[in-house]
Amino acid sequence: MTSGGLLFSRYAYPPNSHGYCGPDKPRELLEHVAAGVDDGELRHLAKGFEGAWPYLELIAGAAGIGDPLDARVVEAYWIGNPLLDQVSPSLMGGSMEERFRARAGRVWPQLIDAVPAGALPHHSFHVFGIYPWLGLLRSGRMEEPLHVLDQCRIRWGQVVEITAGRAMVRSRPLSWDGRSLGLGEPRIEEVVLGVDGLALTTALQVGDWCSLHWDWICDRLGPRQLRAIQTYSLRQLRIVNGLPYSAPASVLS
Repeated sequence: MTSGGLLFSRYAYPPNSHGYCGPDKPRELLEHVAAGVDDGELRHLAKGFEGAWPYLELIAGAAGIGDPLDARVVEAYWIGNPLLDQVSPSLMGGSMEERFRARAGRVWPQLIDAVPAGALPHHSFHVFGIYPWLGLLRSGRMEEPLHVLDQCRIRWGQVVEITAGRAMVRSRPLSWDGRSLGLGEPRIEEVVLGVDGLALTTALQVGDWCSLHWDWICDRLGPRQLRAIQTYSLRQLRIVNGLPYSAPASVLS
């Protein structure tokens, strides 16, 4: 398995390259990943991701794992694995209260309702259940918030064509029916494989399943990982959709 620091950076780089999340050093992240170097500097950069790092600490603590950048912990957050189910509602709720209560203000009761419904420290829950309530997606237009939600989540797709530094991938975008988020019909999207000879993952072939974050391919997905990202993402989506006050509805309706 890829080291935890490198695995974290594969998924953290795309939003960081757009100016979201983490320290302003995207080139250093990309160079570390492309070279396969997991060192103290990379771990220092990872701790600067204020959105993701507390989730890693939460998962690691619940599982009795001393290193938040243990590869199993990192995989649980971005993709999903059974470590997530070791995080109790009380631990999840306590972490959310510490991090978000003051920022959420009057919408705090709606945000915290997701915990007894089954919210887990998975990236998809942060995207669907936290971002909208904290006002990070408010633009006044439905298309832009929906696009941002779609790009922020870790989505999965199948490679159908590879060219120099780019790939065409069949994936299912988020859809909105006026009340709930879902997955739309498959479409082909063009995504980045690498720039200046630097890539987040290698050895992709047509037919492979891969993970995508923003406009980049992050990793090749084996059957277990593909099932996990689908299972945990769709579970968190159902939880958020089923709440009396839907977080996505706050920005899409």
